Amino acid sequence: MAFHEIRFPDSISRGAKGGPERRTRIVELASGDEERNASWANSRRRYDVSYGVRRADDLAAVVAFFEARNGRLHAFRFKDWSDYKSCLPSAAPSSTDQIVGTGNGSATAFQLVKTYTSGAQSWARAIIKPVAGTVTVSLNGVAQGSGWSVNSTTGIVAFTVPPTTGAVIRAGFEFDVPVRFDTDELPVTLDIERTGSIPSIPLIEVRR
Repeated sequence: MAFHEIRFPDSISRGAKGGPERRTRIVELASGDEERNASWANSRRRYDVSYGVRRADDLAAVVAFFEARNGRLHAFRFKDWSDYKSCLPSAAPSSTDQIVGTGNGSATAFQLVKTYTSGAQSWARAIIKPVAGTVTVSLNGVAQGSGWSVNSTTGIVAFTVPPTTGAVIRAGFEFDVPVRFDTDELPVTLDIERTGSIPSIPLIEVRR
């Protein structure tokens, strides 16, 4: 399966429904107690973009996008409007938003990550599809205008000179979610005015 570096139409994704999914196995014992085990180490996101189809032109755009991806065959970028920045939704990304690594004097490549924290618990999400032109980087809190580059197809930040041992590397960015269609058919319904609708257009996150 190839990955197409193209984003699903923003005007339609804005109205999508969905979010993270986790897989947990729960066994209820005879005593009524439970044993719980996480089947997945990381979450996976699901969406239904049918809620964003409001006009006949939207419908045509979805059908064209679906056909160009050969249904479920090829993955693509998707903007999750509820979670697409390294910072809070009300803020603008800053070069000090997220810790992506610590220098050891030899490593030059660091994966962009976004950490979700609640209380004493946290989970780090690898960001592999940053939006080109939105990434900023800092070392020990000082923004770096040069000396590094980012691969917008993998989310790897590469320094020309290895950060010194103990240097804290932070980054700010916007990002997309790598997804694919989770159906091989689009049941289009045309009404009298021929505006049309599609009951469900499921997308699922692609994990490498």
